[in-house]
Amino acid sequence: PSPGCQGLDFNDTAGSNETLVTAIVKTNVPGFYVFSAPWETISALMANSNRQQGYNLTLPTSFMGPNYVYAISITPSGSAGLVTYNSNLHPPSTYPVLPSPVAGASGPGPDTTPALFSIAATGGINGAKIPEGINTNQTVYMIRHAEAHPWGGWDDGNFVAAGQWRALALPNALRGKISPTLVYSIDPAQVYPGAYITAGNANFSYVRPSLTVWPYAIANNLPYYLVSEFEIFAQDSPQLTSEFFFFNPKFSNQTMLLSWEHNHFPPTINALLASYFPQGGGSTAPAWPTSDYDTIWTVTLDAKGNLTVNNALCEGIDSAKLPEAAPRF
Repeated sequence: PSPGCQGLDFNDTAGSNETLVTAIVKTNVPGFYVFSAPWETISALMANSNRQQGYNLTLPTSFMGPNYVYAISITPSGSAGLVTYNSNLHPPSTYPVLPSPVAGASGPGPDTTPALFSIAATGGINGAKIPEGINTNQTVYMIRHAEAHPWGGWDDGNFVAAGQWRALALPNALRGKISPTLVYSIDPAQVYPGAYITAGNANFSYVRPSLTVWPYAIANNLPYYLVSEFEIFAQDSPQLTSEFFFFNPKFSNQTMLLSWEHNHFPPTINALLASYFPQGGGSTAPAWPTSDYDTIWTVTLDAKGNLTVNNALCEGIDSAKLPEAAPRF
């Protein structure tokens, strides 16, 4: 075991990926260690480890395609060699058909039927002032990660079988409801504190938000990004999240699907709303019901930067009827 191991960091913050690999190499336990990540991350990891460990390997200089696997084999003496494998996989271009249909549902939040809400912050009305640097012509569809808790007090940062069904069904469920131009989620290398649910649980990688929305990005051939610039469980996470998504000019004129941790949506929206009311006042976002996995929050900034937030949309998937066993293909 390597203390502190939590998976690969997309941006390799402070060289954490090389630290992870170095710890594995120094532990010197025979076995197969498999890393899966975007090419940018894998390429940098191989290059930096090659230099730090002095392996003198000739590494690929460009992306060879998704079928290639790069295996660095280390001998007991410490020398290393590189073998490149071609998996020769030829998946169909169409999204796979689920082995059985997923039951639909109507109305926001079929599990809990939360009250509909609509919040607006319009410059010059009720003391609202459009904040400097706010994005314009932006729409963000916020969805919660898929089902994760088979019973109270259990957690490991992943979703359970019902969540996998929901994630795989999202491309079909959301067809015609939203049309994002890009997809965002949390970097799965982020640490989810075990004691957050049950005291004594170990820390684990928070993978379920990214796994939830990944099928949608694949099915719709959309660019998919992971947020690793800040820690979602940091004390100032709501403010950082608001600044990252709504005060970042690259997101103006964009429509985004965002998969996140549901308890962090209300404080993020409240941080955004607070920027419109520097003197205080204004509305606040309601809590996201604990058992509601279906509701979609829509955040819209118009051409002037005026804000609206509502929960009028839903995925339309009946959580109570999702199978308890994972889908078999």
